Order: sequence, then structure tokens, then C-alpha cells
Amino acid sequence: MEQMMEQMGIDVEDIDAEEVIIRTDEFDLVFDDAEVTKMDARGQETYQVIGSPEEVESGSAGASAGGSDADAGSDAGPSIPDDDVELVATRAGVSEDDARAALEDNDGDLAAAIETLE
Repeated sequence: MEQMMEQMGIDVEDIDAEEVIIRTDEFDLVFDDAEVTKMDARGQETYQVIGSPEEVESGSAGASAGGSDADAGSDAGPSIPDDDVELVATRAGVSEDDARAALEDNDGDLAAAIETLE
């Protein structure tokens, strides 16, 4: 099978994944010790995940103990990198506090935050 796929220009690679997380608006699917195969067919990558997922609350998967403590004081979810805040503040000509608020309102999207402030 592998030889036939190779003749068709399809490269197959097994990935040693520790955990696979699929996020949806409603829940996260967490695969522990899943078998992951990457297939590259002329530049088009496809991933196959084999395993039994656990369904958990949306956004709760993948948070390490250190990560959740670091975000405990923030009420906007993921923290915004200081470099992004500085870039938006410089580009839009506003304070870093205003830039951070715009980034949080736009889920960290730099272009949308700058557009909001201009």
C-alpha cells in the first residue's frame, strides 16, 4: 500500500503525538495517545487521527497547570503578547492600555484592532 501511494506522489508519515485537541464552539475533543498519520499529496496535507476522544468543556482542554494560573487574573481568556500591544499602539498612535483593550475586543487580531482604533 505504501509503495503504491509513493508511486502516486503521496508521502505518508506517522506522527508521535502525545495529545490531539479539536476545538469547537460547543466542546473540545481530546485524544490521548492517538495515532496520527500525515499524508502529503502534492502539497495538500491531510491528517488522520485514530483514537477515542474525551469530550470536555469548550476551551478547557490543553491548559497546563502553569498556564491556567498565569491566566487566572485575566478575564479575557488568552493573554495578549506585549509585542502585539506595542505594535498596535505605535501603528494607531494610542496608549498601550487602549491598544490592549482593542486587541482583547478583537480576540488578538492585530489588523482588526488597528482598524478599530483608527
